[in-house]
Amino acid sequence: MKTIEVVAAIIKHDNKILATRRSYGEFENMWEFPGGKIEPSETREEALIREIQEELEVDINVDEFLTTIEYDYSTFHLTMHCFICNIKSGELHLNAHNAAKWLTEAEMNTLNWVPADILVVEKLKHN
Repeated sequence: MKTIEVVAAIIKHDNKILATRRSYGEFENMWEFPGGKIEPSETREEALIREIQEELEVDINVDEFLTTIEYDYSTFHLTMHCFICNIKSGELHLNAHNAAKWLTEAEMNTLNWVPADILVVEKLKHN
């Protein structure tokens, strides 16, 4: 089975966390933490900064590593490295998503999350 390695940003602001809704693909209209694939020459942190700039047009600080999620989808294995981040500068623009919400920890279970991201939500609740 093919493995896809990605990074994800858990962007925090005022005790809330940013969730984004996918606008394409198999998981269209499901919620996720933004991020994407790591290019061969990049560190995980560099990939995350680039992906968030491309997807949301904001510059972030990568504050700390949270967890690595391993998840088997039907056609590939996902390795997702998740980092706690904050917005350094810029204004949110949705280039790869059709909605975004700032959520309190209590509100996180109200969304229909992409399967692997459910594991991140659970980790955040116990962090």
